[in-house]
Amino acid sequence: MTRTTGTYQTTVGGGEEVRAFIPYPLPPREPPLLVEDDIETLQREAMAAIERLNLAGSMVPSCDWFLYGFVRKEAVLSSQIEGTQATLEDVVSFELGRRSDRPADVAEVCNYIDALALIRAELGKAEGLPLCVRLLCRAHERLMQGVRGAETVPGAVRRSQNWIGGSRPGTARFVPPPPEAVPETLAALEKWLHGDNPLPPLIRAGLAHVQFETIHPFLDGNGRIGRLLIVVLLEHWAVLDAPLLYLSVAFKRRRQEYYDCLNAVRRRGDWEGWTSFFLRCVREAADDAVVAARRLHNVIGGHRKALTEHEDATLTAVRLFENLPDHPMVTLRSATQLLATSSPTAGKAIDLLCRIGILREVTDRQRDRVYAYQSYLDVLAEDTDIPRR
Repeated sequence: MTRTTGTYQTTVGGGEEVRAFIPYPLPPREPPLLVEDDIETLQREAMAAIERLNLAGSMVPSCDWFLYGFVRKEAVLSSQIEGTQATLEDVVSFELGRRSDRPADVAEVCNYIDALALIRAELGKAEGLPLCVRLLCRAHERLMQGVRGAETVPGAVRRSQNWIGGSRPGTARFVPPPPEAVPETLAALEKWLHGDNPLPPLIRAGLAHVQFETIHPFLDGNGRIGRLLIVVLLEHWAVLDAPLLYLSVAFKRRRQEYYDCLNAVRRRGDWEGWTSFFLRCVREAADDAVVAARRLHNVIGGHRKALTEHEDATLTAVRLFENLPDHPMVTLRSATQLLATSSPTAGKAIDLLCRIGILREVTDRQRDRVYAYQSYLDVLAEDTDIPRR
């Protein structure tokens, strides 16, 4: 099936004439995208996987046990797609205040985490911004703060021509809309997001991602904002109970197919091919997250039981354990501050968790020791290229 999904306009980019693509507004038309046959089956399977993930998140005393790690895992994977080398352990260590061997890469990942938090906080306010271009610009400003690409006007819709792939526009794999067409195409996308549409929300989120990536409204950081948009939409439209889906794991595994499917939409209107690919990725990522959630549940439950039944268990040690989901690496100083207690008391709690096998000293030195909840981090580490200790 072939359909026309936009028009081309000759413009100037990088000092040479290029054909820039201007996408038609969503939804796909002539013919419309129909949820039937294979797509209908994939939609049901992906939604069933998401329901299992929602259930896994609801069956623990606190969803924070999963949320902290899953959000950071998505941030690491999404940033790795763009070429960063930071690992989840790098990020956790950095958040503890430790120096990183890859500070620029870690900063990009942390900015992604902050950008997602900014959007969720705004959407959670009674008088906050709706999901709109203005809010995405604010998230982009936070994403690009003080990192690579910070000179490319963070938070502002571009006013110059950009391109994807190739060393110059003339050799580019794809040339997005000319700058004068960007505001109108973004406005149409925003209107569609808030309008009535018979397509299921999961499929709509996938279409929105392609449209955003095609518009490429910023000079840098479009990929990360575009992938962030998927998770935000799924939570906003009540498909996900919380942003527990680290979809970039599937995109990273199938990076070339991901790019090929995006280009197939632009070149021949293959929305069906993209939608099938997207739904398979959602199903795979949700299933991965369910397996990880179950493993974390078993790890945490086993350690909680071992701690509470230990003859030397103290309230302070239990409190430290219950804080580990948000602080999977601690030092004596950070534990002292976290528990609002004395250094000797915090030290005893750390020592007990080490003896039980919950915490593990990972610095191998006498001063400024760092203790990691390594079995928790190991579950999250899969697919993020974290080197095992």
